[in-house]
Amino acid sequence: MRRLVAGAVALAAAGLGVARWVTARGRVPAPARDPLESSRWLGITINRPPEEVAPAGHLPEPLARVDAEVRMNKAPGDRGTEIYARPREHRAGAEVVVARLRGEDARTAVRTALRETKSLLETGDVLRPDEEIGTTRPTLPGKVLDMALGRASEGGRL
Repeated sequence: MRRLVAGAVALAAAGLGVARWVTARGRVPAPARDPLESSRWLGITINRPPEEVAPAGHLPEPLARVDAEVRMNKAPGDRGTEIYARPREHRAGAEVVVARLRGEDARTAVRTALRETKSLLETGDVLRPDEEIGTTRPTLPGKVLDMALGRASEGGRL
């Protein structure tokens, strides 16, 4: 029992130290730091010719279901097709942070659609991370891991 309490106190102290360090550096979240972030284009390169990516001008299904501006170019050096997309609605400041926390960020939906489009066109299927069937993690680290796995397709490099 003593170890548990000592571990919790040490963890809380470390958390406070990190919080103070971040505040002292004057860091602000990226959406507040860059007001133009919500209007920037997100891009991917697909290893397919433009005729296969958008036959008869129809967008692939994952991109067609999101409300986004989309443009396509032939990739340099005959390396496929570049697809760029950005949400039609542009948010800024605290509104972006709140939308991300709620899981309603339009930019995240566009990122996910681009990722699914690339996967679908290059492999024929939308690849998903492995899921453990029928298991729940009742511990706090387990719940954090479950949350991270649930949102894994939203971030990272495109």
